[in-house]
Amino acid sequence: MHILKKTTVAILTVAALFPAQQAFAKTVKVTMTSMEVDVQTNGKLVGGSNTMAAWTFDGSIPGKPVRVEEGDVVDFTLINPAENKNSHSIDFHAALVNVLDEFAEVKPGQSKHFKFEAKVPGVFMYHCGAGPMVQHIARGMYGVIIVEPKDKTNYPKADREYILVQQQYFPDVENYEAMLNDANAWKGSLINGKVLHYDPVHDPKGDHDVLEALPGERVRIYFVNANINLPVAFHPIASIWDRVYINGNPKNTLYGIQTYNVAVAEAATFDLVTPKDKEVAGIAIVDHSMNAALRGAISVLVSKKDANPNNGKGEIIILK
Repeated sequence: MHILKKTTVAILTVAALFPAQQAFAKTVKVTMTSMEVDVQTNGKLVGGSNTMAAWTFDGSIPGKPVRVEEGDVVDFTLINPAENKNSHSIDFHAALVNVLDEFAEVKPGQSKHFKFEAKVPGVFMYHCGAGPMVQHIARGMYGVIIVEPKDKTNYPKADREYILVQQQYFPDVENYEAMLNDANAWKGSLINGKVLHYDPVHDPKGDHDVLEALPGERVRIYFVNANINLPVAFHPIASIWDRVYINGNPKNTLYGIQTYNVAVAEAATFDLVTPKDKEVAGIAIVDHSMNAALRGAISVLVSKKDANPNNGKGEIIILK
């Protein structure tokens, strides 16, 4: 009995010294490579070109999603190959670091390594911060980091999850002065790197995927506004946001929201529940600013009984 009492005291002492969040924290290694490549944008739909001379993380727009849990340590390396012509960097909005150190520019042929603890739960933007920053973002150097909350109270499990990132499309990627000063320089909106990416309605001749779900499912949208100048009036046509988690943090929850304004470089998490009583239902997730919606910022979600069981799950949360 005496031994059991001693053991119990020892366990309680260790638990006090190492709380659950710290005990289960892990280190997540993330490596990205800056790539200056051409990417497909569907830009011809808005008077541009279907190919953009992009600057990217790992060759895609947006860059790959980073997903960790609150309290995890992100062990990050950015590689800037020697064949690139420009310096690049990364700015994680989820990191508490030194802007002059961890976020410093990396010249071609060099790399940057640093660590940070993901202390605040939510959904955050990351982007290149090298100058001119406006051009590096407009040419595609951005992505999403999701920091899962430890406390799941008021955060129901989603049946499906999707990432959507919106960005102004500038056909002339060299003219960064116009990006800043000419309100007409942008010609459309990219969703995950393409105009009308998930909208076969307004581009019936295109090859489009749509977001899918089963009737009655909770669909969670991780949304980032990567525009360089404009807010986004994020709205689900034919639905209502069941919950809006400001900055993706369950401690900041709104209920029954028709439209939520997302500031430049802000992110939020949105839940909707597809109609349970309809065999097929279409929902259009849009920027309700019409000059953005009708020039690319429309994503179609289809609720149906034969929805692809893999979409919106695991690694398939960004449809290509």
